[in-house]
Amino acid sequence: MHDVYERVVITNIIVQKFGGTSVSTSERRNMAVSKVVDAIEQGFMPVVVVSAIGRSGDPYATDTLINFAKSIYKDTPKRELDILMSCGEIISSVIFSNVLMSKGYKSKVFTGGQAGIITDDNFGDAEIIRVEPQYLIDALNQNIIPVVAGFQGITVDGDITTLGRGGSDTTAALLGEALKAYAVEIYTDVDGIMTADPRIVSNAHILKRISYNEVFQLAEQGAKVIHPRAVEIAMRGNIPLVIKNTMSDSPGTIITQYNNVYNNIYDSDNLVTGIANMNNRVQVIIELNRDDKDIFGKIAEAKISIDLINVFPDRKIFTISEADLSKLETLLKENDVKYAIKKNCSKVSIIGNRIRGVPGVMARIIKALSDNNIEIFQTADSHNTISCLVSQDKADIAVKVLHDEFKLESYN
Repeated sequence: MHDVYERVVITNIIVQKFGGTSVSTSERRNMAVSKVVDAIEQGFMPVVVVSAIGRSGDPYATDTLINFAKSIYKDTPKRELDILMSCGEIISSVIFSNVLMSKGYKSKVFTGGQAGIITDDNFGDAEIIRVEPQYLIDALNQNIIPVVAGFQGITVDGDITTLGRGGSDTTAALLGEALKAYAVEIYTDVDGIMTADPRIVSNAHILKRISYNEVFQLAEQGAKVIHPRAVEIAMRGNIPLVIKNTMSDSPGTIITQYNNVYNNIYDSDNLVTGIANMNNRVQVIIELNRDDKDIFGKIAEAKISIDLINVFPDRKIFTISEADLSKLETLLKENDVKYAIKKNCSKVSIIGNRIRGVPGVMARIIKALSDNNIEIFQTADSHNTISCLVSQDKADIAVKVLHDEFKLESYN
């Protein structure tokens, strides 16, 4: 068995998810299939989940299909759009299954609904009601490799639904939980989760292991590693997640519970696990009087997500995505609320389970940024995250400075 996961084996099922870049060409599909074959040779029973082939502009990519439909009629109903969006993953799963069969392996394709993923009817971003994986279990018992179309499910009335951004990661985690899998492997085009974005920090390192809470925070704070919903599901089922590269033999990054084993894997005493940043943020300051107390309820009803919330008796300060600014300004004006905004901001966050209760961490952040002439507009912290709002044109420098300050270059 694969001892890298350090987990008591209750089943030999392993879920392997391959993203769009991993199935985009014949060469890469063969590499992906080799990962499935490796799992079989190690004694596992693989369940494969695939994303649509390629990215926007490629003929079978989801965005390509959407643009095709909207070129004819821009207001495609959400139900019909979900039917269309499910096609990319279905095409991908049939092609992947064919590659397996061409190499002598028995395989069977399942849509999300056939795999037992039952959802509500919130088309475009459906919520999971339950998972009934019996058809997958039947296939495994016949030594057939199930290949499941990711990103989708079905309502109790039989309508096809899609699961929103990161939906194929969600599919893999859901099936891993339902099947009590040994692990869920997420294959992509990077070697694992890094201490920071390597496009910003040239000496960023691959993390050998990270906790569910830490990777959830990295994803929430802007790092494009894995969708937070998939992490929540895996954490709920205590299923290890492993981020790996389809195109290499790198061991990847293992995501598990925070425990004593996890504490002992470091070669250094770093408090911080990683750094993430989120651009295109807008700081909003609103002045409140007695009549404005319900304004946050109205913001929530408008489905505007707010972040970095600081509350004072006469005002509240928070941030939103730049994409929601027009909608928020309209709402505030309609309710005669006085406000001010600061555009072109970025949220830079340090994440680490071990910063909890350690004095002086915020002081180090403030000094490091101040010494490099980076103004902090706002801060917020939780048990394992400290975030600072800075000017977007200073964000890359802030990430580099904090990466150096907490010595993440010597992480491994």
